[in-house]
Amino acid sequence: MAETVHKRPFEPLVAQNRFRRQKPARMEIPPFESVRDLLPVPVLPGFDAWNRMYWRSWSLAWEKLCEPETDSKLIAPFIEPQRVPHLFMWDSTFEALYGLYGRRAFNFIGFLNNFYAVQQDDGFISREIDISTGKPLYEPFDPDGTGPNILAWTEWRYFRATGDEARLRRIFFPLMALYRWSRANRAWQNGLYWATGVSSGMDNQESVPGGLHHHQHWSWVGASCQAAVNAMVLQRMALVLDESDLVDELSADRALLARAINEGCWNEDTQFYHDVDRWGGHSPVKSIAAFWALYDRDLVPDKRKPQLIQHLRERGSFYTPHRVPTLSTDSPGYDPGGGFWRGAVWAPTNYMVMRGLRTVGQHALAHEIAVNHLQTASQVFDRTGFFWENYAPEAIAPGEPAQANAILWSGLTAIAILLEDVLGIWADWPLRTVYWDLRLEAEGTYGVKNYPLGREESLDLLGNREKVTVHSTTPFTLILRTPEMAMQTAIPAGKTEINL
Repeated sequence: MAETVHKRPFEPLVAQNRFRRQKPARMEIPPFESVRDLLPVPVLPGFDAWNRMYWRSWSLAWEKLCEPETDSKLIAPFIEPQRVPHLFMWDSTFEALYGLYGRRAFNFIGFLNNFYAVQQDDGFISREIDISTGKPLYEPFDPDGTGPNILAWTEWRYFRATGDEARLRRIFFPLMALYRWSRANRAWQNGLYWATGVSSGMDNQESVPGGLHHHQHWSWVGASCQAAVNAMVLQRMALVLDESDLVDELSADRALLARAINEGCWNEDTQFYHDVDRWGGHSPVKSIAAFWALYDRDLVPDKRKPQLIQHLRERGSFYTPHRVPTLSTDSPGYDPGGGFWRGAVWAPTNYMVMRGLRTVGQHALAHEIAVNHLQTASQVFDRTGFFWENYAPEAIAPGEPAQANAILWSGLTAIAILLEDVLGIWADWPLRTVYWDLRLEAEGTYGVKNYPLGREESLDLLGNREKVTVHSTTPFTLILRTPEMAMQTAIPAGKTEINL
């Protein structure tokens, strides 16, 4: 009798994943000093420690850049991992987000190509890859096998910063195939998603009891909100690429997820979104993962936004001397020393919170949290000489436990958070628009020089509450905000001065 071979379903969109056929790209990594002039230059009078952290972050990132080994199947360079010789999906997505500011010097977004290259026929992408062989380390039906699925979120932010539609076309179908796989294999019938402690990225945060390696039949708020964000950004990609059938598919999914999250995860007593068990009961834990909901401005109903955001302002919730802890201070298991993901302050989750706050118009609060985080991290940097992978929420100290010199995604703090939330500058290049939220209390004129616009252009943006000076190689629209006013103006190529 012939043996029956069972194959997993084939996802047609995987056929359009060109990364699976791509040969390894061997590229020489340039010395840092040879490319330093291609990086943005913050102008920070009175904030010497921040400036030192900024340049040390870049130089350390350059020291950690690696080419694939000759016999590896990896197709692109990567940042050397610290704990184990594996590339992590979770880490790589955030490394690419500060790396986008160095794109004229090195292709940091290419880190993610290694994950697209190992996509399987059904759309699955392993959460970890062996750097010596380039082979995936997980199989699809391992509950820990993939995630957190925020690849599309990172790629969308890269597209908004660069306007690189050619890359958008290349990555859209692999991302859509992974999205469909996740919907088929990580969602319950009610539309909510599950994860594990490992696949959520926050492995020892037990909002789900016993959930380190199993979903325990719970619906996980972080995974569900990430799925909603994923659907939103993929829908926007599909609109850009004129994939109308997929726009409709994703729109329907967004509506289902918004309804399921708001009906299942919202707790009226706590005014917060929680993980939920199979009977509809909520975890007593309040996790920072719930703030992923803010990034889709249509997910949280308007009447709930103030209550959700208020948790970031309240002592006894997410307001600590160093903000923002990954677990609220009133949650079971909260550790004032950090406890890894049981209260420690991490750059990637802080970055996520600030992106959500900006999305819903909470610019002052995003800036306030960013300054607190950068100031505290810089004090630890000056005291110890190191960056740390996480920090204590209630002391000016590294978290306990935390690794030293963990640039990896910690580069977000002194690069992306500094530029986007402390200086308050962000370019939306498909719209040819630059936003500047002028809130920093500085000793004089501050801003940035050599800020990248699109793929080839650049900008100097310097000012204070009285006057702004712009030098640009290309025309664009500038939207300025201060605590007192907002204005929009057309900026030509060359020099422009604006009196406020």
